[in-house]
Amino acid sequence: MENVKGTFYGVSVGPGDPELLTLQAVRLIQSCPVLAAPQTSSGQMLALDIARRALGDALDGKAIVPLHFAMSRDPAVLAASHRQAAQAVRPFLDAGQDVAMLNIGDVSIYATFGYLQEILQAEGYATAMAAGVPSFCAAAARLNVPLTGGMDAPLTIAPGGWADRVLETPGTKVLMKTGRQLPALLDTLEARRKLADSALVCNCGLPDEAVWTDLSAARPEESAGYFATVLVKE
Repeated sequence: MENVKGTFYGVSVGPGDPELLTLQAVRLIQSCPVLAAPQTSSGQMLALDIARRALGDALDGKAIVPLHFAMSRDPAVLAASHRQAAQAVRPFLDAGQDVAMLNIGDVSIYATFGYLQEILQAEGYATAMAAGVPSFCAAAARLNVPLTGGMDAPLTIAPGGWADRVLETPGTKVLMKTGRQLPALLDTLEARRKLADSALVCNCGLPDEAVWTDLSAARPEESAGYFATVLVKE
């Protein structure tokens, strides 16, 4: 009799506010016996913390698997950390247990789940994705501004390091995960005379959330952290 393997789920937990978990995410977190989540070098598991704030005791008794991803630009180092993370969840899948990997924001947008999904799918494991609220949608709601205008207005989503390539395109620009590049990005926005049209939300929905509604009036004096989203309106 063939051994039935578990399914590897990518579960979006939203940018920070536990109220932004979808009903689907809640159901999967409750039903999967194993939860995997990225863990920083300091031991923090932010995606797991968001789920715990939403579900509390419902996480008790579940196996928790920390995933360690290298903060490196070296492709070989990154690939090795992805393989190591896949190895951490593989024994549970082989035992027939479903694993929910928790991801900040939406699992389809700059998410670490995709790396493990590619590895495990190639090995014959079943995978599935649960959509969630992206950080830039939550940031727009926090700022109380629409992301798009008319139906003909485009929306550009890019990493913060791509500012030079996208700032002159029409429509709103979303620059994600800009923390380390923020000083240079702000200088670029100032040089392009875009500061008055730009807003910044850091750690949206988290206890240490910070908001700058007009970057021409005030800007962060220090690094804004990894989860920093800049919205540049046309």
